[in-house]
Amino acid sequence: MAEPLVYILVLNYRAWRDTLLCLKALERLEYPNYRLLVLDNASDNDAVAQLRAAFPQLELIVLERNLGFAGGNNVGLRRALAEGAAYVWLLNPDTISEPGALAAMVERAEQDPRIGAVGAVLYEMDNPAQVQAWGGGEVVLSWGLIRLLTHPRQAARLSYISGASLLVRRAALEQVGLLDEGFFMYGEDCDYGLRLRKAGFLLAVAPQARVRHKGGTSWHGSLQADENFAAYNVRLFRKHAPWPRLAVAGYTLFWLAEYSLRGRFDKVGALWRGLRRGWQLPL
Repeated sequence: MAEPLVYILVLNYRAWRDTLLCLKALERLEYPNYRLLVLDNASDNDAVAQLRAAFPQLELIVLERNLGFAGGNNVGLRRALAEGAAYVWLLNPDTISEPGALAAMVERAEQDPRIGAVGAVLYEMDNPAQVQAWGGGEVVLSWGLIRLLTHPRQAARLSYISGASLLVRRAALEQVGLLDEGFFMYGEDCDYGLRLRKAGFLLAVAPQARVRHKGGTSWHGSLQADENFAAYNVRLFRKHAPWPRLAVAGYTLFWLAEYSLRGRFDKVGALWRGLRRGWQLPL
């Protein structure tokens, strides 16, 4: 029996060096039936030329404008569904996948048709022994907590699969829909996990799927990142929490304490700007 067709989507924005390493790792995949599609999110540098020079046969879509994580990947998701993909693997460009990663995730998904999405075990890029996330994370909607999970014993609390490595079943995409493009950056994977669970799908992790993840290619460490992070998490709570104001209050208190303890008062200003934006974003 032939393996199900998997479309792999890699969304590039500016950071072509990371993307090249990601693509070279994918050449070693042990899964035989996949198609790779790279989407460039209107990079304003020579990223497209660099990718084409290194991989002349690469299937590459150049978007006319930056559509964000959700919008850019949705272009690829529509293509994958039209081409008959049984699964779609959303993979961040700042990742290095081990050869058996995709096969392990597909095998886990095939064990139960109720599984809507499967995650890999993410490891720190510079410290491959350190687990960054066991598939994804937990969202506590009642009081505004979002955190990554790092151990298999926490699997029952999994609310979402990290968008760094997210394998989605076709039936889930057809029932739940595509990514919510109201999340331009951050929150899309949390939103999608919550939607999958609400629709009755299960989330799973393949322990044998190992993916190293760098994280924060575009905005890591910037105040703009903190502002965006807060804004789109507020939108997440407004969309899903039973008491949005309570969730946002809990979220705010946590990050105020975190930044204050670290003496990062510059980040407090970014937090406040993000909170204001988050309440103004359309749902």
